[in-house]
Amino acid sequence: MKTLKLRRFDDLHVHFRGLKSKTPAYYEDNLMEQVAPFTMNYCGRATIMPNPKPRHILCVKDVKRYKSHIEMVRNSVSPQPSFDPIMTIEISDSTTLKIIEEAHSFGVIAGKIYPTGIYGKGLSDFFSYKSWQKFGKMNDLGMIVLIHGELDLPGVLVTNREKIFLENVFIPFLSRYSRSFPNLRIVLEHVSSVSGVETVKCFGKNVAATITAHHLCTTLNNVVGKGTQPHNMCNPIPKDYHDMYCLQETAMSGNPKFFLGSDSAPHIRKNKECAHGACGAFTAPILPQLLAEIFENAGKLDKLEDFTSRFGAEFYGLPLNEGKIKLVKKDWIIPEQYGDVVPFMAGQKLQWQLLLE
Repeated sequence: MKTLKLRRFDDLHVHFRGLKSKTPAYYEDNLMEQVAPFTMNYCGRATIMPNPKPRHILCVKDVKRYKSHIEMVRNSVSPQPSFDPIMTIEISDSTTLKIIEEAHSFGVIAGKIYPTGIYGKGLSDFFSYKSWQKFGKMNDLGMIVLIHGELDLPGVLVTNREKIFLENVFIPFLSRYSRSFPNLRIVLEHVSSVSGVETVKCFGKNVAATITAHHLCTTLNNVVGKGTQPHNMCNPIPKDYHDMYCLQETAMSGNPKFFLGSDSAPHIRKNKECAHGACGAFTAPILPQLLAEIFENAGKLDKLEDFTSRFGAEFYGLPLNEGKIKLVKKDWIIPEQYGDVVPFMAGQKLQWQLLLE
């Protein structure tokens, strides 16, 4: 039986949900308990996105509360995994320099930016003086800027949101701030297009991108090609075949500017299968298995560990994870549901299984 041993992953973009609310039976209240253990089983670290509902992670008080919840879940898993959350705060119009300093003092090493109109209020102007001050503070503190690279503008198709963001914000932003803040590390998250890949390649070593597993194996056809498939719907939306093939080639190229960020984003079933379904692909239960199959099919298994466990850590300036995970080559069928959430590729067959020791 064929086995594969890999260094524990760094998933540098994942959603754990579950910040407790005061509303009885709020749908995210117990999601973290259902979804986070999957990631903890094979990751040494994960960058936790700061957008749980009903309140985003906006200040150090929010970070402390959220981290405590994550650690409680980790400590409840048996055997307890070797896992450390990488905490983030959202950088928005209301973020102050004091908030950034306090968060960094607590151990927050990255700030997440959602352009206005994508999720909530976000950051409306990347080029204002106040934004310049925020980026300068993050540069001075050595914090990483994580950017959701889409613009939602009137007259722009959802498939073009990344391209429009690159042209109107990202490229001018990098061109303008590279002189003022030459050491500022910036990640274009869940890159989904040829344009995104080529843009990241054009800039220096302080500009990188994360790539998801689901963007490596889906196109727009997998979302709306044969009826609507809501559990494949995500932001940014999968695009054309040439975009998917470009992402595959890039992830397997050995270029250290591109590394894993799964963007595993669980939503309960009823919030996906409805008139205004939530966006997000829940890949956490199958992430190592799916990546192993994708890389093996391309004859690039030797490139997998760098993508999942080395390049991201090196960009973040973190030591490599010590532990290993083991996969075995054996067919299995992905369950139709985990708790209240339908996983990506539910009911389909994978060739690799994760062995929990």
